[in-house]
Amino acid sequence: MIYGLLGEHLSHSYSPLIHSMLGDYEYRLIEKAPEEVEEFIKSGDYQAINVTIPYKKTVMPFLDEISERAQAIGSVNVVVRRPDGTLFGDNSDWGGFVSLVKKSRIQIKGKKVLVLGDGGASVTVQAVLRHMGARVVQVISLFGEDNYDNIDRHADAEVIVNATPVGMYPKNGERLVDLDMFPRLSGVLDVIYNPYKTALVLDAERRGIPALGGLRMLVAQAVKANEMFFSSPQKPGVTDAIEKRIAAMMKNVVLIGMPGSGKTTIAKRVAELTGREFVDIDAEIVKVAKKTIPEIFAEDGEEAFRRLETQVTGEVCKRSGCIISTGGGVVTRPENRDLVRQNSTVVFIKRDLSKLATRGRPLSETTSAEALWNARSPMYNAWSDVKMLNMGISPTAGAIIRALHLNTKKGE
Repeated sequence: MIYGLLGEHLSHSYSPLIHSMLGDYEYRLIEKAPEEVEEFIKSGDYQAINVTIPYKKTVMPFLDEISERAQAIGSVNVVVRRPDGTLFGDNSDWGGFVSLVKKSRIQIKGKKVLVLGDGGASVTVQAVLRHMGARVVQVISLFGEDNYDNIDRHADAEVIVNATPVGMYPKNGERLVDLDMFPRLSGVLDVIYNPYKTALVLDAERRGIPALGGLRMLVAQAVKANEMFFSSPQKPGVTDAIEKRIAAMMKNVVLIGMPGSGKTTIAKRVAELTGREFVDIDAEIVKVAKKTIPEIFAEDGEEAFRRLETQVTGEVCKRSGCIISTGGGVVTRPENRDLVRQNSTVVFIKRDLSKLATRGRPLSETTSAEALWNARSPMYNAWSDVKMLNMGISPTAGAIIRALHLNTKKGE
């Protein structure tokens, strides 16, 4: 029997990958035009399917029964063909968002919560927040009575949930609100999962406010859907395990550290062992500028180089699943921190200062290693998730792979 995801345009989805981790069944991407949906729902050769936008409401009139949960949300994202042939509609997004809230440990009960957006995801979020006992659930939309122009009237908000696509790849870095407007804020949630950390989540983390992006919701709703498909609970811990695997696959690995510390050669080796794409930001800068880095410094100056470095870093670090080496000075511009961290695990490569290579490195040839280290080491430490001593190319690459639980190519 066929299982799958019904939608209009499904160029990329993590759903088949997640469902492949949940059981041995065929899970397809099923693209249908609007005029084809009714016939497919009523007569399609499927046992159970997920439904995504724009068909979560479209399918409802064609179902024989709809759960109270889906009725409360006003949309269906799971359709199951029961043994008697009737079609039952449910919604696993509810359980997905509940799981996100629980993982975040953000208190909802008794709180005033702002929900950004009034689309389909927002309706689910609102229903769950009310069910969890939020004191006030206030929707902010573009054209409603409460909008982004008068959002200051809700400066007493204690939790913010972004239920819009603002900040989603490829428009990384965008956000709808300035968190400084909300002095009582105690939590931020974002339903977006790509990038792993949106600008809104990063803004909250920088202020010490608990925050979490949407990958947990994506995985948890798939687990709930699987349980609805087969009327059987999954094993405890399966959501945590799959989320960890998906995060490791989608996140980049970014190497930072002193010039000449071995970032590029180690990153290349990690890429070779894992079969991932390798990207050297310095090499990308050379491609864009059409001149070498020493030439950029000599002809245009360091500031011009840093601006170009920020531009290239932002584009490269939007990607998913890459192994990326950075220039030693990427940490000198604070705006680069979010660019590096938005979709990546950051590894700080440390090496004895006496062993740092300096040839062809403009600053290293004019500034002592000790001076660069004293200026930059606090930033390397603050930006990194993992710190790794350069023990040689292959040993260090292997240590990174083990520490981050990366999959390697067969035979490696």
